[in-house]
Amino acid sequence: MTKGRNQHVVPHEDGWAVKPEGGQRASSVHGTQREAIDRAREISQRQDSEIFIHGRDGRIRERDSHGGDPFPPKG
Repeated sequence: MTKGRNQHVVPHEDGWAVKPEGGQRASSVHGTQREAIDRAREISQRQDSEIFIHGRDGRIRERDSHGGDPFPPKG
């Protein structure tokens, strides 16, 4: 279970944005998706939350978890 707010990397008119889940505004805007992912990863690691990486079409194409995962994994 995550502790902090999940972070979403989404397309933005000025490049790519990092938005907290449920938030109205971007916490940061970057020229490349890679820069936005790196920033989202920093936030996610600090908050023990997940990153959802969206493609240009807005659909989630990848996710990454930072903390709160059961160990050993179930299943």
